[in-house]
Amino acid sequence: MTTPRIDLGNLARQVMIERGFEPDFPADAIRQVAALSGPAADGAVRDLRALAWASIDNDDSRDLDQLTVAEELPGGAVRVLVAIAEVDSTVGKGSPVDRHARRNTTSVYTAARIFPMLPEKLSTDLTSLAAHEERLAVIIEFVVNDAGSIGSSDVYRARVRNQA
Repeated sequence: MTTPRIDLGNLARQVMIERGFEPDFPADAIRQVAALSGPAADGAVRDLRALAWASIDNDDSRDLDQLTVAEELPGGAVRVLVAIAEVDSTVGKGSPVDRHARRNTTSVYTAARIFPMLPEKLSTDLTSLAAHEERLAVIIEFVVNDAGSIGSSDVYRARVRNQA
């Protein structure tokens, strides 16, 4: 007797629905992404492209959403900066893509299939913090003093370039 084959991709999709996720991008989100060409122009950002930003993602990863850089300061403190891909200026609050991302809140990785929070054109192209690409990011900056405590912190937007 042969055991019937189970389509793990379809099973994963069904579990996503049962758990309240929206596994497929709505048609209006797909249309929105097709019309996108990049983030809206905004001069109110810092320029941090010269820093030695690096990603800890695998060499073959294309959807890079985080970079890090650290530097020692006088007196033994360390300044740490974390760059998170800034999607808001490209997508727009309340837009079809934003509504889908808000509903799912994360990408879900299963053995059979990946259910991305953002469409591929955004996550692997327009907003990916890919090597040698200039991108807009939200920066979380903090200073760790020589005793290991957080001395100061800040959050702001900046242009970055993944150097690794």
